[in-house]
Amino acid sequence: MKFYNREKELDLLKKAEQSSFESSFMTFIVGRRRVGKTRLIKEAYKDKKLLYFFVAKKSEKLLCEEYKGIIEGVLGKRIIGQLTNFKEIFEYLMSVGESEQINIAIDEFQEFQNINPSVYSDMQNIWDEYKPKSKVNLILSGSIYSLMSKIFEDSKEPLFGRADRKIVLEPFDVNTLKEIYADYAEFNAKDFVSFYAITGGMAKYIEILCKEKAMSLEKIIDMVFCDGSFFLAEGREVLIGEFGKDYHTYFSILSLVAGSKTFRSEIEGVLEKSVGGFLEKLEKNYRIIKRVQPVFSKPNARNVKYEIIDNFLSFWFMFVYKNLSAVEIKNFDYLKKYTLKYFDQFLGRKLEKYFKEKLASTNEYSMIGSYWDKKGENEIDIVAVNEMEKRALIAEVKLNKNKINLQELKEKSKKILRYLKGFKIEYKGFGLEDV
Repeated sequence: MKFYNREKELDLLKKAEQSSFESSFMTFIVGRRRVGKTRLIKEAYKDKKLLYFFVAKKSEKLLCEEYKGIIEGVLGKRIIGQLTNFKEIFEYLMSVGESEQINIAIDEFQEFQNINPSVYSDMQNIWDEYKPKSKVNLILSGSIYSLMSKIFEDSKEPLFGRADRKIVLEPFDVNTLKEIYADYAEFNAKDFVSFYAITGGMAKYIEILCKEKAMSLEKIIDMVFCDGSFFLAEGREVLIGEFGKDYHTYFSILSLVAGSKTFRSEIEGVLEKSVGGFLEKLEKNYRIIKRVQPVFSKPNARNVKYEIIDNFLSFWFMFVYKNLSAVEIKNFDYLKKYTLKYFDQFLGRKLEKYFKEKLASTNEYSMIGSYWDKKGENEIDIVAVNEMEKRALIAEVKLNKNKINLQELKEKSKKILRYLKGFKIEYKGFGLEDV
């Protein structure tokens, strides 16, 4: 698949390389697995010499043997003697950087925590010594957000304050996704929104589906639920490393949120335990869920909902994790029928999210959100406000636009009009035909 978008990130990485000619420059990139970090790094330096090291789950000695071979191959320098630990490798490269500019990328950097945590303090000492006099462009990439944030942003950690730049790599936006889809299939609104709803803009998932030309809902479902499917174990693969031994509780919470139990009281009612600490970590440490408050509510409002940020994980918990028994016995026919039966329920929520992202991409609004009352009722799907121009859009979203009653929407909206005095209000319905 060709390389799409990422102009801003490519520009930042190229500027990092330019800066490294003056003194060494450190960038750390964080983004969830499959979002395209490795491809971004390699695209940025495709015409340059790049030392790319992947931190695999094996011994430090074996990693260093591998890295030594890469160094000799890329730099054309024969290394005399043994480099048996990463401290020696890193110091060697920083010393090479005194005489020539070099680009170094270390992928899944957080894995050193499991291999040899002292690597971080070793790197700090070497970096501080060589940075002013060497020309090393160092890119450190990782997929476990909580660990990467701790390594670089916790004041107690050795590499705190050492990074010159941070890049958070997000999934492809809806406009880029539409561009990709158009390159592989004739446009069909429901199929495209299904493509968006399941992949969530994650580069790896998109690449797999495009390669197999699975661009319709039915073909995507066939790709997900089949023997040897990449997708069936993906939710577990992505999250086990984040959650560790508490993953069962986190998975239970995420399963309930995916299945529309979005208030804390609803989650605790099912699990029969307090989940405040878990929700806080899912939001702040892991960035997997987010708190959603009704528009115009006070910061400490109690009628808060939670939603899974990542579309694919939302899909995985609703259709795969919920049916693990069927997955275990490979009853793919059941899984496909179950998914197709309830998919419109899932798709309706993702269509609302799609239009919010689409509106955000226009840069016309200062605030975009939803509204519901203190009882969690009288919901309004979209409220978009342009504070400067004193105008607002109030909209309802349904797969079938014909089911939208604008008069009912106006009635539901009366409670929030007091916040919009003097505003020009536009009432609108969005459906698949507006995609």
